[in-house]
Amino acid sequence: MKDVIDIIKNLQVISENTGAFNVVKDFERVIDELDVYVFENWEDGELVEGPYVNRHDVTCKFMWPLKLAPDPNGARRLSDYGCKVVYKKDSILLPRKIKDPGDFRPGTRKGKIDEHPVWIVTITMPKKLMQDVLVGQENKESARMAELMKYNKADVTQEAAAQQAPEEAPANA
Repeated sequence: MKDVIDIIKNLQVISENTGAFNVVKDFERVIDELDVYVFENWEDGELVEGPYVNRHDVTCKFMWPLKLAPDPNGARRLSDYGCKVVYKKDSILLPRKIKDPGDFRPGTRKGKIDEHPVWIVTITMPKKLMQDVLVGQENKESARMAELMKYNKADVTQEAAAQQAPEEAPANA
């Protein structure tokens, strides 16, 4: 059972730790590059635990509401690239929205805590895959920059040639 306070603390640790933040960015980059987000509900997942960095892999746990489970085809896509994906039903404790006096916890001005069913999807991703995707992206960016430089150089050369060309005198007939 997850508690929203634990999730907030995990996100706070990630935001304060540049290394953990970069690992999460690389993890998400792989999911994006493998086009997992084209499968239904994958873009709605929320990070609840991790990243846990081991010698050969990185593990993160994501959460979805029970009715919005991520499409298993996205998990198959990740599995095809060496990731281990595990679905598990669990619940999260969330404070109740206050609508009437019965929604308060006794003696407080805070809402009662309710359990909400969720899917917890644990993804264990090989570090090699993360590195390969990062290198591939850097190569794509380098190629794109080289292409832009080539076009910019051609434009500059054409401009210089146009400025050096003598102007033709108008023909008087």
